[in-house]
Amino acid sequence: MNSEEKQAAVLLAIKQMTPMSASAAAILQKISGEHELADIVHIVKHDPAMTLRVLRVVNSAAYYGRQAPVLSIERAVSMLGESLIVGIAISEAASHVFARPLNGYAAEAGALWRHDLRCAIAAKKIAAFTAGQVGSDLAFTSGLLHDMGKAVTSDFLKNTAGTIQAALDQHRVKDYAAAEKVLVGMDHGEVGQALALAWNLPEPIPTVLRFHHHPSEAPPEWQPLVYVVHLGDILAMMAGCGTGSDTLQYALDGGYVNYITLEKDALALVVLEVEEEFVRTVASLTGEEGGAA
Repeated sequence: MNSEEKQAAVLLAIKQMTPMSASAAAILQKISGEHELADIVHIVKHDPAMTLRVLRVVNSAAYYGRQAPVLSIERAVSMLGESLIVGIAISEAASHVFARPLNGYAAEAGALWRHDLRCAIAAKKIAAFTAGQVGSDLAFTSGLLHDMGKAVTSDFLKNTAGTIQAALDQHRVKDYAAAEKVLVGMDHGEVGQALALAWNLPEPIPTVLRFHHHPSEAPPEWQPLVYVVHLGDILAMMAGCGTGSDTLQYALDGGYVNYITLEKDALALVVLEVEEEFVRTVASLTGEEGGAA
């Protein structure tokens, strides 16, 4: 197939993907703009499945320890915070995306979710070092969704890991995304953007998905956020939490220093905080130990 035929096949696969639930999409819409905590509470209260999951998590010993049961959604949302509510919503509404094995990347089921969750937590922490340019909740949400295009590209990359690695070793492509574009006609960032648009996810989410490996190419107004997710992605991979064959096969764009003031000592503290929150969050959402997986 030529490039156009490959792209058409990918776009058809995107069209056939089950979309997110209306409740999850509504939460993402709210998080992306001006809103109050009551707006999030309202959405959760009108979704029985989400209500049950939120109450289960807030009463999880793994997250909060032994305490009196929390039965109020208002209190639960306030205790968990918007970031974890987004995590709960997306884990429920897009489990068909994040839980599937990434065979094209030689990664097991759940690897995508764990990597994206770790990136999201890192992005939330890094956002604090942008002098108010990037909100922590939007950084978390963007990080949680940044690699979802891989759920589609994986199916078009079966048995290619060795070929791509050889191309990288011989410097015939600059990074894994460039190899994807040769083989699939689109890289996973472009696919992620197309998927986000197909699901009517609000900006800047589609833009973050598109440019997270090449943040300098993003529209100027979104570059601070894209750089935050870009750095969070690199930190997640460096911690050993990647998505298989493409782990650490992308360059760090040093332009992040234009938006993020993060000295060596502060970075070391961020890495520790991300590890602790990642382990705790995985345990609360899945009942498992988080680890570096």
